[in-house]
Amino acid sequence: MHTMAVDPVLSLVGRGALSLLFGWAAVHKLRDVQGFRAALAGYELMPPVWTVPMGALVIGAELGIAAGLWLPRVAGAAALAGAVLLALYGGAMAVNLRRGRRDIDCGCGGPAGRQPISAWLVGRNAGLASVAVFSALPVAARPLVWVDFITVAAAVATTALLYAAADQLRVHHRGSQRDTEVFSS
Repeated sequence: MHTMAVDPVLSLVGRGALSLLFGWAAVHKLRDVQGFRAALAGYELMPPVWTVPMGALVIGAELGIAAGLWLPRVAGAAALAGAVLLALYGGAMAVNLRRGRRDIDCGCGGPAGRQPISAWLVGRNAGLASVAVFSALPVAARPLVWVDFITVAAAVATTALLYAAADQLRVHHRGSQRDTEVFSS
């Protein structure tokens, strides 16, 4: 039986990019714990008394996933945990979008600040969850050479910059839509 194995460079790029994403998300939440708790409560998916322990659990999970993605023995499990967490985030947004609650903060603002939930964010999380599942696949046995490490570093940095740029474009696009709505009224 032949199992699919991913080139180690591709696996490291996916894991590295996801590690940055989860690490940055946790740091963002730790910088404004009260704001994150308010965003979490805004989803109205759990009793308010659960907001504090659930917030701590989410931050702990993000930190654990970010670290675990670099540990070969648990990297696959960390990647799958990341996929589950991203799917849960997307599901929470989808539930609230279905309820017509489009103005609640997603809790994932990072440097862009407060971001209302949107179908785009649900799709983004689905795409990121797919990357996490890919990153959990078995890795082909081949030795890494020096150029592989340069490739991984450059690809992770480029991915992070593209992700940040896409996020900023989305935020600015949303802002220009609001400006248009204000000026056309």
